[in-house]
Amino acid sequence: MNHGDEVIIPVPYWVSYIELVKLADGKPVEVFSTIENDFKMTPEQLEKAITPKTKMIFFNSPSNPTGSVYSKDELQALAGVIARHPDLFVISDEIYEHIIFSGRHETLARFENIRDRVIVVNGVSKGYAMTGWRIGYMAGPKWLAKACIKLQGQTTSGPCSVSQRAALAALRSDGSFTEEMKTTFRRRRDLVLGLMDEIPGLKHTIPQGAFYLFPDISYYLGKSDGDKKIGNDDDLTYYLLDKAYVAVVPGNAFGDPNCIRISYAASDIDLVKAMHRIKEALEKLI
Repeated sequence: MNHGDEVIIPVPYWVSYIELVKLADGKPVEVFSTIENDFKMTPEQLEKAITPKTKMIFFNSPSNPTGSVYSKDELQALAGVIARHPDLFVISDEIYEHIIFSGRHETLARFENIRDRVIVVNGVSKGYAMTGWRIGYMAGPKWLAKACIKLQGQTTSGPCSVSQRAALAALRSDGSFTEEMKTTFRRRRDLVLGLMDEIPGLKHTIPQGAFYLFPDISYYLGKSDGDKKIGNDDDLTYYLLDKAYVAVVPGNAFGDPNCIRISYAASDIDLVKAMHRIKEALEKLI
């Protein structure tokens, strides 16, 4: 990035993206999506957002916080736009690659006409449940990978050999553990969605990947339990923490203040208990 270079970021986004661009002295350009289109950026929106200053797109599928997954056809349409702008690069965050509930994972890097401009970032934290091992990796053009090595080598020490060996074993495995984990997450998703459907006013998509729900909570904005008035998503988040003892994340952290993020990376018992508590707390808002 050079000063003033623009980076297109589809909204909702993972919380770090905006600040990473600022840290690199770039300018974030947010492209807003809605729950009605499954929180996905369209080719038309992408084309409209591109200017002579656009340097890069920050892309994420499967998505945190929405769980949305782009299909091959949807990616191909976006790739067609990117191909028309030869100076445009893509950072594709694919950390949830192995947690997809139908079909297979697709990547922008599969399209030959833009492949040399796509940088894939990934790791073993999510798909292999190895969060504490702190192993990530990237794939991209060799010249760019070498440049990253120069920078990384001067800013952090290398990850320990035990973590590296464990990550290698995970990547070379037959994937049976990941399949078992994916089945569990799918069951938990359906469990929470069923319980969420019992709560009036909450709108949601059916996430096809990751382990998050991103329901629209705008129905409850402006309501009160007689003591606390819900003015925004932060208020609702604190209300649920205070009244229901359930921790969720306000949507404004991901660029959409009409939503909250719920993680279902927890036991079935805890998820049922949490959703019942959320329902009871929201019933008190009028």
